Amino acid sequence: MQEEEKLYTIALSRVDGIGGIMFRQLINMFGTAEEVFNASSQKLLKIPNFGKATYDRLKQNTQAFAEAKVILEKSEKENIRTITFKDDDYPKRLKQIYEAPPILYTKGNGKLEYEKTLAIVGTREASDYGKKVTEEIIEGLAGLNIQVISGLAYGIDIAAHKAALKHKVSTVAVLANSLDSVYPAMHKKYAQEILEDGLLMSENPYGSKLAPAYFISRNRIIAGLSDVVLVVESAKKGGSMVTAEFANNYNRDVFAIPGSVYQKFSEGPNYLVQTNKAQIFSNTEDLAAWMQWGLNDEGKKAPKLEREIDLASFTLDESKVLSVLMQKGEVMIDELSWQSQVPLNKLASILLNLEFQDLVVQSPGKKFKLK
Repeated sequence: MQEEEKLYTIALSRVDGIGGIMFRQLINMFGTAEEVFNASSQKLLKIPNFGKATYDRLKQNTQAFAEAKVILEKSEKENIRTITFKDDDYPKRLKQIYEAPPILYTKGNGKLEYEKTLAIVGTREASDYGKKVTEEIIEGLAGLNIQVISGLAYGIDIAAHKAALKHKVSTVAVLANSLDSVYPAMHKKYAQEILEDGLLMSENPYGSKLAPAYFISRNRIIAGLSDVVLVVESAKKGGSMVTAEFANNYNRDVFAIPGSVYQKFSEGPNYLVQTNKAQIFSNTEDLAAWMQWGLNDEGKKAPKLEREIDLASFTLDESKVLSVLMQKGEVMIDELSWQSQVPLNKLASILLNLEFQDLVVQSPGKKFKLK
């Protein structure tokens, strides 16, 4: 993407009232961010949920462009890459989710696309057992050319990053804060080491002030980047459980390490297993077998990313349905409704529309798959 269009893209992201989903709809409709800024009121005000107040803020864009210019200049100075969802190197896994961030900021020598990606998350108050098992898992999978993803937080997160560094496994730290600082500051040393063969990543541009909501948003990126999410230790409520929920919504595999009923941080994993939201993790061999990692070419699992579809081209409900089909393959209509959280009466018309677009095909037994 040309620098000028990148400036327009960042500026559009700085306009109050334009969130990620609206941003992608606007780009899809008008082609470029520059065309969005130049669009007439007649065209813009016809867009659902795009009101007069948002239109006024879009047209009064001096502040948005001033911020975008600073973000670009500072990012270049700090070797921070700016990747928009229209760029070829935007992560394909992340592009599959309907809540994908329109812009990513990355730093480091690692690559975004790995054949196998594993997120490891857990409590900030990790036990020695939790830290030990985290390292053993990464050591056991190190020979399979995986990439480990976590959030650089205290506890299980930093244990995962440290183990990845120790065993020469590429790792991505998804930060809630912008990349001009490291939070928590105590982990700055490990962040520097990650840059050598991995990546620091954030959706928040240079200079963003840290806010509590960013931690939840960060968790959806961790889930979206991953083939499988492993919850090591967690209370019944917390960031790791949110990540697991995102992973289930995005049709990712989830594993959890069960523990003693007397331990507070076994409550989360035990609950995930009990409610069928996670597989029981017993050992790395079983996890690798479930994911069909490390097999020869003839025995490999069919790749999940066979067909690339830009979900920004569709409505939110259409995106949810397509995301399920991209991940699951052929799905019965009842399961498709449950997985996508789209009611059956609405789902039928969506599927018919997608069939007309030559995207979806129906099989006997009310089963559907991508064409």
